[in-house]
Amino acid sequence: MNANCFDLSMGFAATDPQPLLIVDHKSRTLSMNPAMKNLAEADDESPNTADHSGPIADPRRFLPVNVEELVRACLNQQRPVDNAEARYKGQIYLWALVPDVAQNQVLLKCRDATRELELQEQAVRSNRLYRLITENTTDLISRHAPDGRFIDATPASWRLLGYWPEDLRGRLLEDLFPSGQPQKHLIEARNRLSEDGYAIVTAQIVHRDGTPRWFEIASRAIRETYTGAVVEVISVSRDISARVASEENNRRLANELAHTARLATLGELASSIAHEMNQPLASIVNFASASQRFLKTADTQPSNLTRVGDGLTKVIHHANRASEVIRRLRAFLRKGRKRSELLVLNQLASNVALLCQWEADKHRVSVVCRLPESSPNLTADPVLLEQVLINLVRNAIEANVEARVDASSASAITLTIRVNDLGETLVEVTDQGPGLNADGIRQMFQPFYTSKPEGLGLGLSMSRSIVEGFGGFLDAYPAPTGGLTLVCRFPPPACQKSIMSPREAPNCQ
Repeated sequence: MNANCFDLSMGFAATDPQPLLIVDHKSRTLSMNPAMKNLAEADDESPNTADHSGPIADPRRFLPVNVEELVRACLNQQRPVDNAEARYKGQIYLWALVPDVAQNQVLLKCRDATRELELQEQAVRSNRLYRLITENTTDLISRHAPDGRFIDATPASWRLLGYWPEDLRGRLLEDLFPSGQPQKHLIEARNRLSEDGYAIVTAQIVHRDGTPRWFEIASRAIRETYTGAVVEVISVSRDISARVASEENNRRLANELAHTARLATLGELASSIAHEMNQPLASIVNFASASQRFLKTADTQPSNLTRVGDGLTKVIHHANRASEVIRRLRAFLRKGRKRSELLVLNQLASNVALLCQWEADKHRVSVVCRLPESSPNLTADPVLLEQVLINLVRNAIEANVEARVDASSASAITLTIRVNDLGETLVEVTDQGPGLNADGIRQMFQPFYTSKPEGLGLGLSMSRSIVEGFGGFLDAYPAPTGGLTLVCRFPPPACQKSIMSPREAPNCQ
């Protein structure tokens, strides 16, 4: 050891927990403190190290790979070098080099920075990942003050709203809504955030270029720790304009399909309609002819004028009856937005029975209506509900024909309207058909499932969707007659959902 070298095994250096090392200008070890010896010897695999009978373990493996250049620069420039990194067996050591120019030596001080640097690298990776996600996500992530003002936003704001994040800072959220809309949506969202801490709102927002766009905005409240007050809101906004347009197109196509289905049903009921129209028209012709004959003899028999008046009255009556048939058909075939109104179920059931009467008579099936004296009321679309009942009655007629052994025998189906003990309104159609087992009943409401060679398997599934759109449910169970009872169950009036908008309600297809 150099006589001028400070002995690190003595004095304060001996008790320093950090490894210390003195090297000469050629980076040769001159002295080390006990902490450095322990570090080097603990890693030394030579057999003589444990009893200290061999040479002292070499500490160079713990030093930076360019230690010679660092020592030389430290002495030549007469300045310390800090945070020189060395990695060994997964550990990270930071070395500080302090020059002793007079002795041409350098003191090296070590610090184990493994945990510190790992956390720092993890933070850098997390920050890089966060920036990568926020700067490239297609959704807008934004921070808001409790009053709705933008605090910050991701760059997606330019593509979705036409504003850069710096343009949005400090701007009220209301400024992005069409006039008249913001109060409703924002008050609803703020109430939910205050109560539940989470809210999802679907709203129309105006792009900077003036075009309206639909957004789904999911927001979460950040609360103050002790008071629980909302101090900030984080929102994720997604442009769903394409989805809304697609849903609108699907609704339009569904309405077209529903109209086509009604035309097909009308075609199948053509004979019944012709029969129903033929009766009033024939009566009109008969009474008009009789009135004409009475009118010719009115000069000689004045009393015939009274008969002419009676005949014309009956002509008007039957003409109005024919007009009512046409009105019902036009209502059934009408096209456009669905509408809800308060329906008198007894009257609706009677209309359905009249529309299906001729088809039932053709197959020798009688339609028995069991209606209460005081008709229950229901809020629904009359055309859609009428189509559901027509589907159920026609299915019941076909079931009776299928179960018939003798073609000349008669059978009956029952259309019942009643209110049960729970206040629910039930519309039941019971047939005398072959019935179905449990598996058949479970499958009969699935789309495209049918036991008829010419059937599409859509009638019952669409009927169930329509009834569910009115807040009810369509189900089936074995009937005492051996056939099936299909029941439309509607909740009590106080619990009924109002008919939803075309955006929400299922359509008859």
